[in-house]
Amino acid sequence: MSVKNSQPGAVDKDFLATFARGLEVIKSFDTQTPSMSLTDVAKKNNLSRASARRFLLTLQKLGYVKSDDKRFKLTARVLELGYSYLATLNFSETITPFMEKITHKLGESCSATVLDGQDVVYIARIPVRGLIPVNLQIGARLPAYATSMGRVLLAALPEDQLEAFLSSATLEPLTPYTVTAAEQLRSEIERVRRQAYCIIDQELELGLRTVAVPVYDRNQHVCFALNVSSHVSKVSLERAEREFVPLMQQVSQQITAALP
Repeated sequence: MSVKNSQPGAVDKDFLATFARGLEVIKSFDTQTPSMSLTDVAKKNNLSRASARRFLLTLQKLGYVKSDDKRFKLTARVLELGYSYLATLNFSETITPFMEKITHKLGESCSATVLDGQDVVYIARIPVRGLIPVNLQIGARLPAYATSMGRVLLAALPEDQLEAFLSSATLEPLTPYTVTAAEQLRSEIERVRRQAYCIIDQELELGLRTVAVPVYDRNQHVCFALNVSSHVSKVSLERAEREFVPLMQQVSQQITAALP
């Protein structure tokens, strides 16, 4: 396997295809397939059984997978990859206290997410018990197009990357309120760019109202999004805009100032 660059027939010599395929094997373990046989791994990753075996045995020797009765599972060591990323942002010491401040003042769950392909991925969460039971842990994924944090992160993309997202995204009607037309979604994202926040009203799940703001690094690049979620019966759109948005934007600025 090789990856071509923009020149026809050219090969990207800096791309390690074997390493990339190994990462894909790790990512192929998910909620639907937490454990897989050798045949399962080969089929899901479009590999021969011999190649799948080499990948799995290498990952096993490195401690990232384990085998049990001819089935393979990820080990907790995989978490080190994610925690290495979180450590670069110093979440536990620098950012989590700010998120706790939001949760304390608003009485609602606060989360931090980043964009990964067509999804947002949770990298931190301060939960509270609410009317809508939401089981979201670090590493959980949600479709970016139907979430407030997703639209905040999409609004930060360069125009060519946003166009690529809109042209390839599958916009499914998750509720009767979900935006499923690409041009309408583009308009919503442009509005988020102008106002620097996003409120989503029951597009992901009925009864769920969420607010998100971008968090910038010292160079004014968006590095992640802060999100607060609530039930529509508890928080009106007016209150969300009047009370939630200013506090979250203030905390976002404080996080930026605290980042290295």
